[in-house]
Amino acid sequence: MPEEIIESRKELVENMKKEGKNPYPYKYEITTTLDKIRERYEKSVPKDKVFKIKGRIKRVSKREDKYLIRLADLNEPIEIQVSIPQSVGKFAPKQEVAFEGKLERIDGKLTLIADKAIPVEEAEDVIAIKNQFDLDPNREKVSVAGRLIALRDQGKAAFGHIQDADGKLQVYFNKDNLGEEKYKEIMDILDIGDIIGVKGELFRTMTGELTVEVKEATLLAKSLRALPEKWHGLKDVEQRYRHRYLDLIANKKAREIFKIRSKAIKSLREYLDSKGFMEVETPILQSVASGAMAKPFITHHNALDMDLFLRIAPELYLKMLVVGGFNRVYEIGRNFRNEGIDTTHNPEFTMVEFYGAYLDYNDLMEMTEELIRKILLDTVGTLKITWEGQELDFEKPFRRLRFFDALKEKTGKDKEFFLDEDKAREFAKELNIPKAESLTHSKLLDKLFEHFIEEDLIQPTFVIDFPKVLSPLAKTHREDEDLVERFELIVNKKEIANAYTELNDPEEQRKRFLQQLKEKAEGDEEAMEVDENFLMALEYGLPPTGGEGIGIDRLVMMLVDTPSIREVILFPTLRPEKD
Repeated sequence: MPEEIIESRKELVENMKKEGKNPYPYKYEITTTLDKIRERYEKSVPKDKVFKIKGRIKRVSKREDKYLIRLADLNEPIEIQVSIPQSVGKFAPKQEVAFEGKLERIDGKLTLIADKAIPVEEAEDVIAIKNQFDLDPNREKVSVAGRLIALRDQGKAAFGHIQDADGKLQVYFNKDNLGEEKYKEIMDILDIGDIIGVKGELFRTMTGELTVEVKEATLLAKSLRALPEKWHGLKDVEQRYRHRYLDLIANKKAREIFKIRSKAIKSLREYLDSKGFMEVETPILQSVASGAMAKPFITHHNALDMDLFLRIAPELYLKMLVVGGFNRVYEIGRNFRNEGIDTTHNPEFTMVEFYGAYLDYNDLMEMTEELIRKILLDTVGTLKITWEGQELDFEKPFRRLRFFDALKEKTGKDKEFFLDEDKAREFAKELNIPKAESLTHSKLLDKLFEHFIEEDLIQPTFVIDFPKVLSPLAKTHREDEDLVERFELIVNKKEIANAYTELNDPEEQRKRFLQQLKEKAEGDEEAMEVDENFLMALEYGLPPTGGEGIGIDRLVMMLVDTPSIREVILFPTLRPEKD
């Protein structure tokens, strides 16, 4: 059947070309966008205000456990939609009633979400409410374009909807206005999925829906493929991720996720710019895989005949810029790590890293709280959100929890116990931690922390003062030689940010790199390489510096309340599709 549809539509396209009509024109002049029309003529509805509306029932439809009622004004030919639980009572056409509830817009229609029926004398007329929020477009002439997502041909007239990323708008084709020949021509060439342009006049239907009465319609791009069956609620996860364009056409929620992502990055830039940070770009192809503990992707440059690595982090280059005198720098960009895929990991992902001279990790904790709050307010408008069923409160100061204090509270064992590699290994084996026998000391500590602590960290928490063995690029703690001045921001058991007072002693940094080489020799594929170029830069002097990385993808997961990183990456990495 899909092949038959494709062949039929190809034939239609060929016939149009033979008739001298271009089914794929070069340009179309629009006077406005769909969202701008709605902004002009649809006033925002107060979220918490209760409305009381009276009228005469015109039609009642059942929707699961609710009634959907078309409620007409008692004196004027105008209606409002009412949704009310069936448990409230029974309602019938021509009945004069009044309802109480809150207003919302559903599919472009002003709708009263009612919770009870009330005496008629207590309520306002439908027209009084509609006049407040649904402005009259006064037959404004418009030229708009979008994808045709619905079309109902009723013989002498047809209603449809066009859609773009920001909304949809009803279009109305009338045989009397267009003429019989033109009307037939339009109906013959249009299919759901086509991209069309329409010119006409804006008006409101009796139900109050903004509509373009079409005077002229133009096919702008023929959709040779039919949209998937039941595409309005495209559910197949594999299809949604593999063919994201279909997901964006079909699912409003998907479009909203990526709008929020864009707003979050904009808010992030605004904050860093306001603090005097300069945005820069550093290499993605790097000769040394360093800057983070991760396994890299390897590629080969033919002209230079040398292997290169896709960057696992921009950290070392950004710190070299601070050495060069740019005291505050940041980069938003892709990193690549050749590791497993799960709900919080994708082989390529987006991070922001920022570095500030004369800052330490205490300054960064204060900045991080400010930054996260700004992003929340700019994107979702509140500091209290829900993520995977957990109520999160970002209004309060973020909790601060020392790494070894947390472990001692859970296990009764102190820092010295965990810093003894043999004792830590035996303990991990007793807990049946996978590969405990072969893990390096740093990996053991990381796995023990995950095992005991991360599962309990729901509210925003700075885990601070990590063991030195786990943090090769962080500065030794000013009060404890075994620790470094580092924090991770954990929210709902997931790492959102990682930061530290930067190690700027070149000799100490060399020792740490060499320790990493030792761990790599012991089988840790994620251990860092020695970067001589970076060490040379440190020898010229890196001022006291604080640096931080924030995972954009996980941050957006939190903002939009999704458990999967694939929901917030437009084109996540997937296995090749089978033939």
